[in-house]
Amino acid sequence: MNQTHRSGCPINLTLEVVGDKWSLIVLRDMMFGNRRHFRELLTQSQEGIASNILADRLKRLLEDGLLTKADDPSHKQKAIYSLTEMAIELLPVFAQIGAWGRKWLPVSEELSIRAELLEKGGPEMWGRFMEELRAEHLGEALPAKAGRIPVRAELQAAYLAVVALNAATG
Repeated sequence: MNQTHRSGCPINLTLEVVGDKWSLIVLRDMMFGNRRHFRELLTQSQEGIASNILADRLKRLLEDGLLTKADDPSHKQKAIYSLTEMAIELLPVFAQIGAWGRKWLPVSEELSIRAELLEKGGPEMWGRFMEELRAEHLGEALPAKAGRIPVRAELQAAYLAVVALNAATG
């Protein structure tokens, strides 16, 4: 991690790590979109990040300890990125940012449904999602909960339902 900081203020230090225009978008796409490869992060984000910017942000997130990078066993020339515990613990922050955005900004219904569900689900849902992310990215065992739908699948189903409803009515 960069050892030169403007101050020891926790808000300043956090912004030094994730306060640029793209870092949170990259982390969002990894958490909510399960995008783990460079190409997925580059081509599947609505915001249209440039490849040189994505490469720079991934490098910074690796250096700052929010991501790890490993060779992808399914393809010799691909790397797979994983969230670290440091990044996974940003999930409640994402939920709060989403809630704030829904309250104050002109969000679209389909892109805000996941934020709405996370807001309503609160800390219990955030905790479940973080457990699922730890299993996917850190290899931790997922607590056995019979019949439980994964949080990402629940969020995606709600998104697809809104998209389908809007397509049928619009």
